[in-house]
Amino acid sequence: MPVSSHLCRVQSRRHKNTEKNVTTKRPDLFPFVDLALSRRLERAEAVGNAEFVEARATLYPDSGARWIEVAGAYAMFDGVRSPCTQTFGLGVFQTCTHSDLETIEDFYRDLNAPVFHEVSPLVDSSLMTLLNERGYQPIELTSVMFRPIEGDAGLAESRNENIRVRVIEPRELVVWAETMARGWSDSTEFADLLFEFGRIGANRPNAFCFLAELGGQPIAAGSMSICDGVALMAGASTIPEARKQGAQLAVLDARLRIAAQRGCDIAMMCALPGSASQRNAERHGFRIAYTRIKWQLAQQT
Repeated sequence: MPVSSHLCRVQSRRHKNTEKNVTTKRPDLFPFVDLALSRRLERAEAVGNAEFVEARATLYPDSGARWIEVAGAYAMFDGVRSPCTQTFGLGVFQTCTHSDLETIEDFYRDLNAPVFHEVSPLVDSSLMTLLNERGYQPIELTSVMFRPIEGDAGLAESRNENIRVRVIEPRELVVWAETMARGWSDSTEFADLLFEFGRIGANRPNAFCFLAELGGQPIAAGSMSICDGVALMAGASTIPEARKQGAQLAVLDARLRIAAQRGCDIAMMCALPGSASQRNAERHGFRIAYTRIKWQLAQQT
C-alpha cells in the first residue's frame, strides 16, 4: 500500500530486526544513480499513490479523491489529512515553471488542502529557486532506497522457517488490514486511519498484500506494488507481541521472490533517514539512492 511508504518514514525505532546482515550477491548489478533511475523510482511511487487515490474514489465516491498530471508530476488529493495528498515527480520528467506550480496550487486550493511536493535532488537546481520564490519551505527528508532483484531474489538463508508468508486471498482482506494496523498503531500519527488505508490499498490493481503467520496466527503484514519493473515495498509492520522473531525479514523475502517472478529488476522502499527501517533495509541489500526533500507551501491565499 502506497500510503505506507510514508508510514515507513515515521516508523518507531522499537521496530528493530536482529537478523544477520544480508546483501545482494552481485553488488556490480546496482545501476548508477542518475536522472534515469530517479525517474523510474519516482514514477513507481507516483503510480502507486495514484492507484490508491483511484481506489478510494471507487470505494468512497463522496471523498472527492482525485489526481492530475502537471509537467510530468502526479498531484494527488486523498483528503486533507492523508499523507497521499501531495505530488511526486515534480521537475523529474520536465522543467517546472511558475505556471505549472500555479496549476498545482489551484488544484489544492480548490480542495482546501495544503500543498506538498516530494522532490528528488536530481532535478535541475532551478526548481529550488522557483520553490523558494513561491514561498515553499523544506519540512521533511526521506531516504529513497533500492536494490537490484536477482533471479534468486529471496533471503531464505537467514529466514525464520517457522514463519509462513503468503499473498492474501480476497476474503482475508480484513484480517490483513487489521494486522497491518496493529503493527503500526503505536508508531504513527495516522493510527486512527490505518484500517481504512489498508482496505483501500488492498483494492489497487497492481498491489500484492502479504500476511505472515506463526503457529497459524497472523503476526505481520506487508504490501508491494509494481510499475515498469520497479517493485515498491511498503506497509510492512509486525504486531508488538511478535516482534524480533524475523517476521519482517520473512515478509521482505516473500516480496522479493514475487517481484522476481513478475519480471522486476529493482526493488525500492523509503524510510526516515537514520531510522531503524533504513538500517534494516541496508542490512538486507538496499542502498540509499538519494535523500528526497518534502516542501510545503508556507502561505496559501
